Amino acid sequence: MILGLVRQALRRHPWTFVGPACTQALAATIVTASLGLQSSLPAGQESSLTVVAPLFVLISVYLSLIIVGVTMGSAISRQARDIALVKTIGAGPGQVRRAIALQAAVVSVPATLAGAALGSLVGRWWVAGLVANDVAPASVVFHAHPAALPIAFAVTVPTSLLGALLAAIRLSRVRPAAAMSDTAVPRRNIGIIRTGAGLLFAAAGIVAAQQIATMNAEDAGGSAFIVMLAMCIAAGLLGPVLLRAGAPLARLFGRTGAIAATSLAVRSRSLSGALVPLSLATSFATVKVAMHTTVAHVTGVDEARDVLWLDYSGTVVYSAFATVAALATLVTVTMGRRQEFATVRLTGATKAQALRIVACEAFVVVVTGLLVAAGAAATLLVPLLHASLGVTMPYLPAGAIIAGVLGVVLVVGLGMLLPAAVLLRRRPLEAVSVDA
Repeated sequence: MILGLVRQALRRHPWTFVGPACTQALAATIVTASLGLQSSLPAGQESSLTVVAPLFVLISVYLSLIIVGVTMGSAISRQARDIALVKTIGAGPGQVRRAIALQAAVVSVPATLAGAALGSLVGRWWVAGLVANDVAPASVVFHAHPAALPIAFAVTVPTSLLGALLAAIRLSRVRPAAAMSDTAVPRRNIGIIRTGAGLLFAAAGIVAAQQIATMNAEDAGGSAFIVMLAMCIAAGLLGPVLLRAGAPLARLFGRTGAIAATSLAVRSRSLSGALVPLSLATSFATVKVAMHTTVAHVTGVDEARDVLWLDYSGTVVYSAFATVAALATLVTVTMGRRQEFATVRLTGATKAQALRIVACEAFVVVVTGLLVAAGAAATLLVPLLHASLGVTMPYLPAGAIIAGVLGVVLVVGLGMLLPAAVLLRRRPLEAVSVDA
Protein backbone atom coordinates (compact mmCIF):
# COMPACT_ATOMS: atom_id res chain seq x y z
CA MET A 1 0.00 0.00 0.00
CA ILE A 2 2.87 2.38 0.85
CA LEU A 3 4.53 1.91 -2.54
CA GLY A 4 1.15 2.47 -4.20
CA LEU A 5 0.70 5.75 -2.33
CA VAL A 6 4.17 6.90 -3.41
CA ARG A 7 3.57 6.00 -7.09
CA GLN A 8 0.19 7.74 -7.04
CA ALA A 9 1.66 10.90 -5.49
CA LEU A 10 4.50 11.10 -8.02
CA ARG A 11 2.15 10.54 -10.97
CA ARG A 12 -0.63 12.86 -9.77
CA HIS A 13 1.56 15.74 -8.56
CA PRO A 14 4.67 15.81 -10.76
CA TRP A 15 4.84 19.62 -10.61
CA THR A 16 4.72 19.50 -6.81
CA PHE A 17 8.06 17.68 -6.67
CA VAL A 18 9.88 19.82 -9.24
CA GLY A 19 10.49 22.55 -6.66
CA PRO A 20 11.98 20.30 -3.95
CA ALA A 21 14.07 18.45 -6.55
CA CYS A 22 15.49 21.76 -7.84
CA THR A 23 16.36 23.04 -4.37
CA GLN A 24 17.88 19.69 -3.34
CA ALA A 25 20.01 19.64 -6.48
CA LEU A 26 21.11 23.25 -5.95
CA ALA A 27 21.85 22.57 -2.28
CA ALA A 28 24.12 19.68 -3.29
CA THR A 29 25.67 21.95 -5.94
CA ILE A 30 26.68 24.78 -3.60
CA VAL A 31 27.79 22.41 -0.83
CA THR A 32 29.99 20.48 -3.31
CA ALA A 33 31.37 23.69 -4.84
CA SER A 34 32.08 25.28 -1.44
CA LEU A 35 33.83 22.16 -0.14
CA GLY A 36 35.83 21.91 -3.38
CA LEU A 37 36.91 25.54 -3.05
CA GLN A 38 38.12 24.94 0.48
CA SER A 39 40.00 21.74 -0.41
CA SER A 40 41.63 23.39 -3.45
CA LEU A 41 43.44 26.07 -1.43
CA PRO A 42 47.10 25.39 -0.54
CA ALA A 43 47.54 24.17 3.03
CA GLY A 44 49.49 26.28 5.51
CA GLN A 45 49.09 29.60 3.65
CA GLU A 46 47.03 32.26 5.43
CA SER A 47 45.04 34.63 3.21
CA SER A 48 41.65 36.32 3.09
CA LEU A 49 40.43 33.43 0.95
CA THR A 50 41.44 30.74 3.46
CA VAL A 51 39.56 32.67 6.13
CA VAL A 52 36.43 33.12 4.01
CA ALA A 53 36.29 29.60 2.49
CA PRO A 54 35.05 27.85 5.68
CA LEU A 55 32.43 30.59 6.01
CA PHE A 56 31.20 29.77 2.48
CA VAL A 57 30.81 26.11 3.50
CA LEU A 58 28.94 27.07 6.68
CA ILE A 59 26.57 29.38 4.79
CA SER A 60 25.93 26.67 2.19
CA VAL A 61 24.94 24.14 4.83
CA TYR A 62 22.71 26.55 6.80
CA LEU A 63 21.02 27.80 3.64
CA SER A 64 20.40 24.27 2.39
CA LEU A 65 18.96 23.09 5.70
CA ILE A 66 16.35 25.85 5.73
CA ILE A 67 15.37 26.07 2.08
CA VAL A 68 15.23 22.34 1.29
CA GLY A 69 13.05 21.73 4.34
CA VAL A 70 10.69 24.59 3.44
CA THR A 71 10.18 23.52 -0.19
CA MET A 72 9.63 19.85 0.68
CA GLY A 73 7.15 20.81 3.41
CA SER A 74 5.23 22.96 0.91
CA ALA A 75 5.13 20.09 -1.60
CA ILE A 76 3.70 17.63 0.92
CA SER A 77 1.08 20.14 2.07
CA ARG A 78 -0.32 20.13 -1.47
CA GLN A 79 -1.30 16.47 -1.01
CA ALA A 80 -3.75 17.14 1.80
CA ARG A 81 -6.77 16.07 -0.26
CA ASP A 82 -5.13 12.83 -1.44
CA ILE A 83 -4.05 11.95 2.09
CA ALA A 84 -7.59 12.57 3.33
CA LEU A 85 -8.94 10.22 0.62
CA VAL A 86 -6.55 7.36 1.44
CA LYS A 87 -7.44 7.71 5.12
CA THR A 88 -11.11 7.26 4.28
CA ILE A 89 -10.27 3.81 2.84
CA GLY A 90 -8.39 2.71 5.93
CA ALA A 91 -4.79 3.99 5.73
CA GLY A 92 -3.36 4.59 9.20
CA PRO A 93 -1.21 7.57 10.32
CA GLY A 94 1.93 5.42 10.31
CA GLN A 95 1.36 4.27 6.72
CA VAL A 96 0.80 7.86 5.60
CA ARG A 97 4.00 9.06 7.30
CA ARG A 98 6.09 6.21 5.87
CA ALA A 99 4.72 6.87 2.38
CA ILE A 100 5.61 10.56 2.66
CA ALA A 101 9.09 9.76 3.97
CA LEU A 102 9.62 7.45 1.01
CA GLN A 103 8.49 10.18 -1.39
CA ALA A 104 11.08 12.54 0.11
CA ALA A 105 13.82 9.92 -0.29
CA VAL A 106 12.80 9.03 -3.87
CA VAL A 107 13.02 12.69 -4.88
CA SER A 108 16.10 13.73 -2.91
CA VAL A 109 18.52 10.92 -3.83
CA PRO A 110 18.66 11.46 -7.63
CA ALA A 111 18.47 15.25 -7.15
CA THR A 112 21.50 15.15 -4.84
CA LEU A 113 23.49 13.01 -7.28
CA ALA A 114 22.75 15.46 -10.10
CA GLY A 115 23.55 18.45 -7.88
CA ALA A 116 26.87 17.00 -6.76
CA ALA A 117 27.93 16.49 -10.39
CA LEU A 118 26.90 20.06 -11.22
CA GLY A 119 28.75 21.29 -8.11
CA SER A 120 32.05 20.07 -9.52
CA LEU A 121 31.50 22.18 -12.64
CA VAL A 122 30.43 25.24 -10.63
CA GLY A 123 33.42 24.77 -8.32
CA ARG A 124 35.81 24.73 -11.29
CA TRP A 125 34.22 27.94 -12.62
CA TRP A 126 34.42 29.54 -9.17
CA VAL A 127 38.12 28.67 -8.65
CA ALA A 128 38.99 29.76 -12.20
CA GLY A 129 37.26 33.10 -11.53
CA LEU A 130 39.15 33.56 -8.28
CA VAL A 131 42.46 32.93 -10.06
CA ALA A 132 41.58 35.19 -12.99
CA ASN A 133 40.71 38.05 -10.60
CA ASP A 134 43.89 37.59 -8.47
CA VAL A 135 41.92 36.43 -5.43
CA ALA A 136 43.69 33.04 -5.46
CA PRO A 137 47.27 32.21 -6.56
CA ALA A 138 47.70 31.10 -10.19
CA SER A 139 48.84 27.66 -9.00
CA VAL A 140 45.43 26.89 -7.45
CA VAL A 141 43.46 24.24 -9.35
CA PHE A 142 40.05 22.90 -8.40
CA HIS A 143 40.07 19.61 -6.51
CA ALA A 144 36.82 17.94 -5.54
CA HIS A 145 36.48 17.34 -1.81
CA PRO A 146 36.66 13.55 -1.18
CA ALA A 147 33.68 13.66 1.19
CA ALA A 148 31.58 16.09 -0.85
CA LEU A 149 28.95 13.55 -1.93
CA PRO A 150 28.36 12.01 1.55
CA ILE A 151 28.17 15.50 3.06
CA ALA A 152 25.72 16.60 0.36
CA PHE A 153 23.54 13.55 1.11
CA ALA A 154 23.83 14.28 4.84
CA VAL A 155 22.45 17.77 4.19
CA THR A 156 19.68 17.11 1.65
CA VAL A 157 18.16 13.73 2.61
CA PRO A 158 17.58 14.27 6.37
CA THR A 159 16.41 17.83 5.72
CA SER A 160 13.93 16.63 3.09
CA LEU A 161 12.66 13.89 5.40
CA LEU A 162 12.29 16.32 8.28
CA GLY A 163 10.44 18.91 6.19
CA ALA A 164 8.13 16.27 4.74
CA LEU A 165 7.38 14.60 8.07
CA LEU A 166 6.72 17.91 9.84
CA ALA A 167 4.21 18.78 7.12
CA ALA A 168 2.67 15.31 7.43
CA ILE A 169 2.16 15.28 11.20
CA ARG A 170 -1.20 17.03 11.21
CA LEU A 171 -2.34 15.55 7.89
CA SER A 172 -1.78 12.01 9.19
CA ARG A 173 -3.52 12.62 12.52
CA VAL A 174 -6.66 14.45 11.42
CA ARG A 175 -9.82 12.36 11.00
CA PRO A 176 -10.76 11.77 7.33
CA ALA A 177 -13.96 13.88 7.46
CA ALA A 178 -12.14 16.80 9.06
CA ALA A 179 -9.26 16.48 6.60
CA MET A 180 -11.65 16.63 3.63
CA SER A 181 -13.28 19.79 4.98
CA ASP A 182 -9.84 21.33 5.58
CA THR A 183 -8.83 20.72 1.96
CA ALA A 184 -12.05 22.35 0.73
CA VAL A 185 -11.46 25.47 2.83
CA PRO A 186 -7.77 25.92 3.85
CA ARG A 187 -7.13 26.87 7.46
CA ARG A 188 -6.32 30.51 8.14
CA ASN A 189 -5.00 30.32 11.70
CA ILE A 190 -1.35 29.37 12.16
CA GLY A 191 -1.52 28.18 15.76
CA ILE A 192 0.07 29.28 19.01
CA ILE A 193 3.26 27.20 18.62
CA ARG A 194 4.07 28.58 15.16
CA THR A 195 3.26 32.15 16.24
CA GLY A 196 5.39 31.81 19.36
CA ALA A 197 8.30 30.31 17.40
CA GLY A 198 8.11 33.14 14.86
CA LEU A 199 8.15 35.82 17.54
CA LEU A 200 11.00 34.01 19.31
CA PHE A 201 13.15 33.92 16.15
CA ALA A 202 12.41 37.60 15.46
CA ALA A 203 13.34 38.60 19.01
CA ALA A 204 16.51 36.47 18.89
CA GLY A 205 17.52 38.10 15.59
CA ILE A 206 17.02 41.61 16.96
CA VAL A 207 18.93 40.89 20.17
CA ALA A 208 21.79 39.22 18.24
CA ALA A 209 21.93 42.21 15.87
CA GLN A 210 22.37 44.52 18.83
CA GLN A 211 25.27 42.38 20.04
CA ILE A 212 26.93 42.70 16.63
CA ALA A 213 27.24 46.46 17.18
CA THR A 214 29.66 45.76 20.06
CA MET A 215 31.89 43.32 18.09
CA ASN A 216 34.93 44.03 15.97
CA ALA A 217 34.41 44.13 12.20
CA GLU A 218 35.66 40.56 11.55
CA ASP A 219 33.53 38.89 14.23
CA ALA A 220 30.52 41.00 13.23
CA GLY A 221 30.80 39.87 9.60
CA GLY A 222 30.97 36.22 10.65
CA SER A 223 27.83 36.46 12.78
CA ALA A 224 25.79 38.50 10.33
CA PHE A 225 24.41 35.63 8.27
CA ILE A 226 23.05 33.81 11.31
CA VAL A 227 21.15 36.93 12.35
CA MET A 228 19.69 37.32 8.85
CA LEU A 229 18.70 33.65 8.79
CA ALA A 230 16.85 34.02 12.11
CA MET A 231 14.94 37.03 10.80
CA CYS A 232 13.94 35.25 7.59
CA ILE A 233 12.82 32.11 9.46
CA ALA A 234 10.69 34.38 11.64
CA ALA A 235 9.20 35.87 8.46
CA GLY A 236 8.38 32.38 7.17
CA LEU A 237 6.71 31.31 10.41
CA LEU A 238 4.72 34.54 10.65
CA GLY A 239 4.23 34.67 6.87
CA PRO A 240 0.47 33.92 6.85
CA VAL A 241 -0.12 36.79 9.29
CA LEU A 242 2.08 39.15 7.25
CA LEU A 243 0.34 38.25 3.97
CA ARG A 244 -3.12 38.64 5.48
CA ALA A 245 -2.05 42.03 6.87
CA GLY A 246 -0.93 43.06 3.39
CA ALA A 247 -3.95 41.59 1.56
CA PRO A 248 -6.05 44.82 1.81
CA LEU A 249 -3.47 46.46 -0.50
CA ALA A 250 -5.00 44.46 -3.35
CA ARG A 251 -8.28 46.37 -2.87
CA LEU A 252 -6.53 49.38 -4.43
CA PHE A 253 -7.30 47.69 -7.77
CA GLY A 254 -11.10 47.76 -7.38
CA ARG A 255 -13.44 44.77 -7.51
CA THR A 256 -10.79 42.47 -8.95
CA GLY A 257 -8.45 43.46 -6.13
CA ALA A 258 -11.17 42.75 -3.54
CA ILE A 259 -11.52 39.19 -4.88
CA ALA A 260 -7.75 38.81 -4.83
CA ALA A 261 -7.58 40.06 -1.22
CA THR A 262 -10.08 37.40 -0.14
CA SER A 263 -8.27 34.67 -2.09
CA LEU A 264 -4.91 35.74 -0.68
CA ALA A 265 -6.18 35.62 2.89
CA VAL A 266 -7.31 32.02 2.31
CA ARG A 267 -4.03 30.96 0.64
CA SER A 268 -1.67 32.86 2.93
CA ARG A 269 -0.35 29.65 4.54
CA SER A 270 0.80 28.07 1.28
CA LEU A 271 2.22 31.30 -0.16
CA SER A 272 4.14 32.04 3.03
CA GLY A 273 6.55 29.22 2.10
CA ALA A 274 7.96 31.49 -0.59
CA LEU A 275 8.60 34.35 1.83
CA VAL A 276 11.64 32.68 3.46
CA PRO A 277 13.76 32.22 0.30
CA LEU A 278 12.42 35.41 -1.33
CA SER A 279 13.23 37.66 1.62
CA LEU A 280 16.49 35.80 2.28
CA ALA A 281 17.77 36.30 -1.28
CA THR A 282 16.76 39.98 -1.32
CA SER A 283 18.06 40.88 2.14
CA PHE A 284 21.32 38.93 1.67
CA ALA A 285 22.07 40.71 -1.61
CA THR A 286 21.04 44.07 -0.12
CA VAL A 287 23.36 43.73 2.86
CA LYS A 288 26.33 42.67 0.73
CA VAL A 289 25.88 45.46 -1.83
CA ALA A 290 25.11 48.12 0.77
CA MET A 291 28.19 47.25 2.83
CA HIS A 292 30.52 47.82 -0.13
CA THR A 293 28.74 50.91 -1.50
CA THR A 294 28.63 52.50 1.98
CA VAL A 295 32.36 51.88 2.49
CA ALA A 296 33.13 53.57 -0.83
CA HIS A 297 30.70 56.42 -0.06
CA VAL A 298 32.07 57.11 3.43
CA THR A 299 35.78 56.69 2.73
CA GLY A 300 35.76 57.99 -0.85
CA VAL A 301 37.94 55.04 -1.91
CA ASP A 302 36.75 52.07 -3.97
CA GLU A 303 37.56 48.66 -2.49
CA ALA A 304 40.05 46.34 -4.18
CA ARG A 305 38.74 44.47 -7.23
CA ASP A 306 39.67 41.05 -5.82
CA VAL A 307 37.78 41.73 -2.57
CA LEU A 308 34.67 42.79 -4.48
CA TRP A 309 34.85 39.78 -6.84
CA LEU A 310 35.20 37.33 -3.94
CA ASP A 311 32.26 38.74 -2.03
CA TYR A 312 29.96 39.32 -5.00
CA SER A 313 30.61 35.88 -6.51
CA GLY A 314 29.49 34.23 -3.26
CA THR A 315 26.50 36.57 -3.06
CA VAL A 316 25.41 35.65 -6.59
CA VAL A 317 25.64 31.91 -5.84
CA TYR A 318 23.65 32.04 -2.59
CA SER A 319 21.09 34.57 -3.81
CA ALA A 320 20.51 32.50 -6.96
CA PHE A 321 19.91 29.42 -4.82
CA ALA A 322 17.34 31.19 -2.64
CA THR A 323 15.71 32.78 -5.69
CA VAL A 324 15.21 29.41 -7.39
CA ALA A 325 13.70 28.07 -4.19
CA ALA A 326 11.24 30.98 -4.02
CA LEU A 327 10.36 30.53 -7.69
CA ALA A 328 9.85 26.79 -7.24
CA THR A 329 7.56 27.31 -4.24
CA LEU A 330 5.42 29.88 -6.05
CA VAL A 331 5.10 27.65 -9.12
CA THR A 332 4.12 24.68 -6.93
CA VAL A 333 1.42 26.70 -5.14
CA THR A 334 0.02 28.17 -8.37
CA MET A 335 -0.03 24.86 -10.25
CA GLY A 336 -2.08 23.44 -7.37
CA ARG A 337 -4.87 25.96 -8.10
CA ARG A 338 -6.01 24.29 -11.31
CA GLN A 339 -9.48 23.46 -9.99
CA GLU A 340 -9.89 26.90 -8.42
CA PHE A 341 -9.14 28.61 -11.73
CA ALA A 342 -11.62 26.31 -13.50
CA THR A 343 -14.30 27.19 -10.94
CA VAL A 344 -13.66 30.91 -11.43
CA ARG A 345 -14.05 30.46 -15.19
CA LEU A 346 -17.27 28.44 -14.76
CA THR A 347 -18.80 31.28 -12.72
CA GLY A 348 -18.44 33.56 -15.75
CA ALA A 349 -15.01 35.15 -15.39
CA THR A 350 -12.85 35.50 -18.50
CA LYS A 351 -9.22 34.36 -18.71
CA ALA A 352 -8.08 37.98 -18.47
CA GLN A 353 -10.16 38.62 -15.35
CA ALA A 354 -8.82 35.47 -13.67
CA LEU A 355 -5.27 36.50 -14.57
CA ARG A 356 -5.82 40.01 -13.15
CA ILE A 357 -6.84 38.43 -9.83
CA VAL A 358 -3.54 36.53 -9.74
CA ALA A 359 -1.68 39.73 -10.69
CA CYS A 360 -3.23 41.52 -7.69
CA GLU A 361 -2.18 38.66 -5.42
CA ALA A 362 1.34 38.80 -6.87
CA PHE A 363 1.45 42.54 -6.12
CA VAL A 364 0.79 41.86 -2.42
CA VAL A 365 3.42 39.09 -2.34
CA VAL A 366 5.97 41.46 -3.91
CA VAL A 367 5.24 44.28 -1.44
CA THR A 368 5.26 41.93 1.56
CA GLY A 369 8.50 40.25 0.44
CA LEU A 370 10.23 43.59 -0.13
CA LEU A 371 9.12 44.96 3.25
CA VAL A 372 10.27 41.81 5.08
CA ALA A 373 13.62 41.87 3.24
CA ALA A 374 14.10 45.58 3.95
CA GLY A 375 13.36 45.02 7.63
CA ALA A 376 15.78 42.08 7.89
CA ALA A 377 18.50 43.96 6.00
CA ALA A 378 18.08 47.13 8.08
CA THR A 379 18.17 45.15 11.34
CA LEU A 380 21.55 43.78 10.30
CA LEU A 381 23.06 46.70 8.37
CA VAL A 382 22.82 49.29 11.14
CA PRO A 383 24.93 47.37 13.70
CA LEU A 384 27.29 46.07 10.99
CA LEU A 385 28.03 49.57 9.71
CA HIS A 386 28.40 50.87 13.25
CA ALA A 387 30.92 48.10 14.04
CA SER A 388 32.98 48.55 10.86
CA LEU A 389 32.66 52.26 9.93
CA GLY A 390 31.14 54.00 12.93
CA VAL A 391 28.10 55.10 10.90
CA THR A 392 24.52 53.83 11.03
CA MET A 393 23.04 55.08 7.74
CA PRO A 394 23.67 52.76 4.75
CA TYR A 395 24.25 54.15 1.27
CA LEU A 396 22.58 52.22 -1.54
CA PRO A 397 22.56 53.68 -5.08
CA ALA A 398 19.17 54.13 -6.72
CA GLY A 399 20.20 51.75 -9.52
CA ALA A 400 20.79 48.94 -7.02
CA ILE A 401 17.41 49.55 -5.36
CA ILE A 402 15.57 49.54 -8.70
CA ALA A 403 17.39 46.37 -9.80
CA GLY A 404 16.43 44.64 -6.54
CA VAL A 405 12.75 45.61 -6.83
CA LEU A 406 12.61 44.52 -10.48
CA GLY A 407 14.27 41.23 -9.57
CA VAL A 408 11.59 40.45 -6.96
CA VAL A 409 8.84 41.48 -9.41
CA LEU A 410 10.34 39.16 -12.04
CA VAL A 411 10.58 36.17 -9.69
CA VAL A 412 7.03 36.56 -8.35
CA GLY A 413 5.67 37.21 -11.84
CA LEU A 414 7.32 34.09 -13.25
CA GLY A 415 6.23 32.04 -10.25
CA MET A 416 2.57 33.12 -10.21
CA LEU A 417 1.48 34.72 -13.48
CA LEU A 418 3.20 32.37 -15.91
CA PRO A 419 1.83 29.08 -14.48
CA ALA A 420 -1.60 30.71 -14.02
CA ALA A 421 -1.61 31.71 -17.69
CA VAL A 422 -0.71 28.13 -18.66
CA LEU A 423 -3.48 26.65 -16.49
CA LEU A 424 -6.07 29.11 -17.81
CA ARG A 425 -5.48 27.88 -21.37
CA ARG A 426 -7.17 24.60 -20.42
CA ARG A 427 -10.95 24.34 -20.73
CA PRO A 428 -12.63 24.66 -17.30
CA LEU A 429 -14.65 21.44 -17.57
CA GLU A 430 -11.53 19.54 -18.62
CA ALA A 431 -9.61 20.83 -15.59
CA VAL A 432 -12.43 19.91 -13.19
CA SER A 433 -12.76 16.41 -14.65
CA VAL A 434 -9.02 15.81 -14.25
CA ASP A 435 -9.12 16.68 -10.55
CA ALA A 436 -12.34 14.80 -9.82
